[in-house]
Amino acid sequence: MSGMGEKPKTAFDLAMERLAADDREAGVQETPLTASQKEAIAEARRVASSRLAEREILYKAAMRHTADPVVREKAAEEYQIDRQRIEDDRDRAIEAIRSGKR
Repeated sequence: MSGMGEKPKTAFDLAMERLAADDREAGVQETPLTASQKEAIAEARRVASSRLAEREILYKAAMRHTADPVVREKAAEEYQIDRQRIEDDRDRAIEAIRSGKR
């Protein structure tokens, strides 16, 4: 039970505590990242952010140059696919860095 003056825990906080407890019981430990891993992760995030910004600029330019609803819809679909691919690439790179495979 929380003491006086402490705010109640959110569902997220409670879920994270349960996951941490499950990890402890399973013997899973999070290994601290090295400075080079932290820098590599930051670089992966910067690259992805740049790629996302570039893709957004291209998408907005395409939207300005056409009024055709079919072309606009196709451009919007491609934009969403590209965004997802860039985010997935970033997440895979970060996971590889964390696991020491990169």
